[in-house]
Formats: sequence, C-alpha cells, structure tokens
Amino acid sequence: MIQLNEHERAVAAHLKHLKDQAGTHSPSIFTLAEKIPDLHIRIDACFLSNPYATDLFLDYLKRELIDTGKMRDVLEFYPSQNAVIAEILASCLHISPDNIFIGNGAIEIIQAVLHRYAGKKIIVNIPTFSSYYEFAPTGTEVVYYQLSKDNDYALNIEHYCEFVHNQNPDTVVLINPNNPDGGYLSFETMKYLLDKFSSVPTVIVDESFIHFAFEDDNYSLRSVAELVQEYPNIVVVKSMSKDFGIAGVRAGYAVMKNDRVKELLQNGFLWNSSGLAEYFFRLYVREDFLSEYEKVRVRYIKETQIFFSQLKTVEGIKLYPSLANFGLVEICDGSNAADFVSKLLIAHGIYTRNCSDKIGLEGEFVRIASRKLEENIIIVNAIRELMS
Repeated sequence: MIQLNEHERAVAAHLKHLKDQAGTHSPSIFTLAEKIPDLHIRIDACFLSNPYATDLFLDYLKRELIDTGKMRDVLEFYPSQNAVIAEILASCLHISPDNIFIGNGAIEIIQAVLHRYAGKKIIVNIPTFSSYYEFAPTGTEVVYYQLSKDNDYALNIEHYCEFVHNQNPDTVVLINPNNPDGGYLSFETMKYLLDKFSSVPTVIVDESFIHFAFEDDNYSLRSVAELVQEYPNIVVVKSMSKDFGIAGVRAGYAVMKNDRVKELLQNGFLWNSSGLAEYFFRLYVREDFLSEYEKVRVRYIKETQIFFSQLKTVEGIKLYPSLANFGLVEICDGSNAADFVSKLLIAHGIYTRNCSDKIGLEGEFVRIASRKLEENIIIVNAIRELMS
C-alpha cells in the first residue's frame, strides 16, 4: 500500500483543502503553484487536452497575430455576434447556421440548455460529468442510471432503453465518450438510441471528447450533429477545449433545432465570445489548419492508445476501456485515491484527478490524462514505481 511520510501527509491535507474548495472539479495547476509553492509540477495529467494541438494553435497565433501586431485588434475591438460566428462555423460542420449556437465554453451551453429545456425529469448516467446533475434547475427531478462496474461501466443498451421508457423523462443526457471512464458508443448505436428516444422532448448528446474516438483504421470520427434535422429533439454539445488544447480561450458550440437557437440568442447570449475565441473559430474552418490538425489528432490518438496499453501492464491498478484521451484507473492494492494522487504529485510532480467525488463509482479511482509520448512514459514509470 502507498504510505505517506509526515511532510507528505501535510501537503496531502493542503491538497484536500484546495480540492474541497474547488467542489466537484479539480484546482488548476495555477492554484496549486500559488497555494503550495513547494510543489514542482512536471506533468499535468489531470486536465484533459491534446498538447500537440495546443502547439499547433500557438504556432498560428504567433505568426498571424503576435508577429504581425494584429493581436491588438483582437483584444481592443468587439468580437462578432453569436450568429456571425455560427455562420462561419457552418461551412465546416456542413450544418445550417440556424442550428448552431456558440458558447463561452461548453459549460455555458450546458447550463443554458438545462435551465431552459430540462423539464420536470432528467435522466443522467453515473458515473459521468457532474455538471449535468449539478446544474439541473430547481424543480427538476434528477434520475440516475447506474452504469455497472461488472460491465466496466459500459452502457447496457437494452436495459437502458427500458429504464428510460419506464421513467418517461423530459430530458436524457448521453456523454460520448463518457467522462470519467472514456466509454464510447458507436455512431450506429447512437442512432439506435435516438430512434428509441424520439418521443423524449430533449436528448442532450455531449461530444466533447469525440475527436479522440474512432471506428476504423483511418481513425475517422462520426458526430450525431449531422442528424439534427432527422432528430430535432437532440442538442449536441461540443467543447473545443479538449481536442484543441485551448481551455483558456473558452470556445464551444452546440447544434440544435433553430427555434431553440433563436430563443437562446434572445436571452442574453448575443455577444458571449471573446476575440480569441472568434479567431480560433475562424482558424478552425480553414483547410490549411484542419489538415495540420488532423495529423496531430491521429498522432495523439495513436500515442494515447500506446499509453493505455502500457498502463495495463502495471500491477496493482486496473485501467477501464477508453476511447477518450484519459483513462479511468482503479487502485486495487488497498491504497486510497487521495494518497495515490498526493504521492504521485509530491514525489514525481505528476498531477492526476482524484475521482472520489464522482458519484456512481465503487472503489478507489483516479483519472489520468494522456499527454505527449515522452510525458506518458514518465507517468507510466512513476506509477509503476509507486505501486511497487
């Protein structure tokens, strides 16, 4: 079992205090560095992003905004309105701009959609991203569907469909791939579920990690956003933070029927993007950028799957199946998750996510994000040493 010395226990207590202050999310590395200056953080494997995509974005940002002096315009002048950015994005998504809503990050979209369309009853699978039950409005009943640990937290499709039918909810939430386990439902499976749930007023599909999933040897991705005309009850939520490594830019979008987009725009979301977010969206639709991004996306997926295969060889832990850019790891040697996270951070400078606050998990769990290849090697070796 993992043992902490006196100094490590003191730091661990400080970490717990910061985690408690952050609620069901984790304190940022900036917070940790400020509050616990003795920590030396080498690798942030807590927050979820593609570091190669961040490098790519920064390269374009430097060449096009910083080196040219155009950054001043981005900062000084107002960005375009929501509908203008939606029209820009529509050409890339091959979806009508009337069906696209731009958000200040996915979290703003989640809150806005829940508070307007959740209705009297919402079904949320657990374990999953906590905002979908935390942001449920007062008066909305949250019904949990427990994913089975014996089934590696994978969704039992027929049992789930029967559960939804018996509950008769106003809203159903599906995160694909799911967070924190990375479980993935194929495009055909999702289409089957959307057929089954055609009578549910609102089906929220969160595809924030879809760029890390694949269904063939070409690493192709499929989004149900293209089905918005066929299934007008869906709301597809997409964060850009994870796959493009730009959480600080605050960029996200949703695809939904046009009357819902109009309603949101009429209720305070007309001018909710930053200049940097608009620059990113304009970059996102360019063929030169997308061509380079696709290369780093595939590279990152391949390295992530290698990372998972290496984690599976470490004794004392169990890695659950994942097609996201993170793995859900169960600690099986009797150690608790808090000690694992603390020891890994203090002794090795690797920051991971303690999942003790995730409802629906049975046991001691941490979530570990994939980083660059050389960083992943460091993470695996550190965990191997920790568990030995």
